[in-house]
Amino acid sequence: MSAVHVVVPAGIDDPGGPSGGNTFDRAVCDGLPAHGWAVRVHEVAGPWPRADRAARVALTAVLAGIPDGAVVLLDGLVACALPEVLVPARYRLRTVVLVHLPQGHAATTAHRAEDRTRERGVLQCAAAVVSTSRWTREWLVRTYCLAPGSVHVVTPGVASADLVLAHASGGRLLCVAAVAPHKGHDVLVEALAAVKDLSWSCTCVGSVAVDASFTADVRTLARAAGLGDRIAFSGPLTGDSLSAAYAAADLVLVPSRTETYGMVVTEALARGIPVVGSDVGGLPEALDGPCPAPRPGILVAPGDAVALAGAVRRWLTDPTLRHTLQAAAAQRRTTLSGWAVTARELSHVLAEVAA
Repeated sequence: MSAVHVVVPAGIDDPGGPSGGNTFDRAVCDGLPAHGWAVRVHEVAGPWPRADRAARVALTAVLAGIPDGAVVLLDGLVACALPEVLVPARYRLRTVVLVHLPQGHAATTAHRAEDRTRERGVLQCAAAVVSTSRWTREWLVRTYCLAPGSVHVVTPGVASADLVLAHASGGRLLCVAAVAPHKGHDVLVEALAAVKDLSWSCTCVGSVAVDASFTADVRTLARAAGLGDRIAFSGPLTGDSLSAAYAAADLVLVPSRTETYGMVVTEALARGIPVVGSDVGGLPEALDGPCPAPRPGILVAPGDAVALAGAVRRWLTDPTLRHTLQAAAAQRRTTLSGWAVTARELSHVLAEVAA
């Protein structure tokens, strides 16, 4: 078997901090052996993507222990934080950077210029770059002047799941995301406040520790709107607990301000649950798949609480619309691909680099 060294942030299997990036990393590590790869996983501790001296030392030590000429797949959260470590490594290792979320796109204005400079340096020196959507690939090629042939798209897979039986009212709402500004929970609360005259409940599944200040603001906003008993924050869920949360949902809400793909979308569709979300980044790709019509959900402008409220109101008050979207979600469910396909496509990229 050919060896691939996979460098990821520490804690990718921590149930207290689930994320789409961690899920992707673990799934491909588990899937690549079926395609002839001996996978060596290296977890690197650090406050990624804001690497400190200890993180730099740790990553330097990991790379120094990898044999010359080896293929190395690096999570972009780690790689793009430290060009001073990764750029010199190009002369000794065959580096492939997996970009879940471009840091130069996600960064606040204060950090954006610096993050783009650092990320550009790493990606321009990589043997190959892997993105998780066509939108991300186009953004990377355009923003960092990368050779189009070096940037590949490997979309996330999704685990198969049972079809959810919808409640007649459609009022069981679910949002699965860490409570953080880029996930738009403040927009969600504002939108739900505008439809509080209707019958619904909403469960927000995801870490409340990523941005404690923002979480406190969202809770305050919910209480001020009189929604304290209608919006529940469960914290992070995984495995059977997460599956149970989906099984109890009629509609999944994804009010993100930025999203490179949106694995929550395909997790919902795998169960035949429609989605109301933001028309942003790669999220439309996840929702529509290879056949954009009929669309199994509704997309609105990111950050637009009025538009989001309007979409939710239409869902709750129009049984015909609910039936149409549920049928479209059930149809989209049949087009989803599993993680085995993701591992196979990534294997092709690694083999090309190895050759």
